[in-house]
Amino acid sequence: MHVKIAPSILSCDIGLLNSELDRIASADLVHVDVMDGHFVPNLTWGLPVVEAAVRHGGLPVDTHLMIEDPDRWAVDYANAGAKSVTFHAEAVTAPITLARRIRAAGAKASVAFRPSTDPGPYLDFIDEFDMVLVMTVEPGFGGQRFLDATLPKIRRVREAVTASGAQVLIQVDGGIDRKTIIGAAEAGADVFVAGSAVFGSSDPDAEIRFLRSEAERILRGTRFYQA
Repeated sequence: MHVKIAPSILSCDIGLLNSELDRIASADLVHVDVMDGHFVPNLTWGLPVVEAAVRHGGLPVDTHLMIEDPDRWAVDYANAGAKSVTFHAEAVTAPITLARRIRAAGAKASVAFRPSTDPGPYLDFIDEFDMVLVMTVEPGFGGQRFLDATLPKIRRVREAVTASGAQVLIQVDGGIDRKTIIGAAEAGADVFVAGSAVFGSSDPDAEIRFLRSEAERILRGTRFYQA
């Protein structure tokens, strides 16, 4: 189990995208939040920004689609060069079919759950996904406070993944910082999206390294840890 830190460009200066990406060179992924103003009450960006992040190179692009009709649009993001494409369980019509289409296009497939969504119906076919994203805030805006009530859900998903024997990552997104990463790692998360904690730091690369080290320290003490 290897910890990954994925800074969200939702918290960066998007007008200086290339230089902002240079500031997070020690990250494992760059997280791009795509919002359509319908599935969530915010409008961000779409394929052009993902394509720009891909062209920059260096970091694999992890795309989080907070949009209606991901069945129609998700594969376009894989074709644009995103290494991971996440769609929401609440918006998708055919999750297994879509996950397989994303994989066929050369990207990892991930399913996301809002804080109040029960992941139970997905746990029996968890191996159809490369990653599960448990939202630790309500999706739509950066800078929100981490919801401790999501910790049992993270733990439940991790236990299902462990029982299945599948190699599935568990990502958390929302309010991740030096304090909240501890509980999330204890619950079994291994991919951490951090926006304001990273881009709000005077030294984003140093903050990434600290968060990774802290999460690795915590995970080594859990029963989920595998060297």
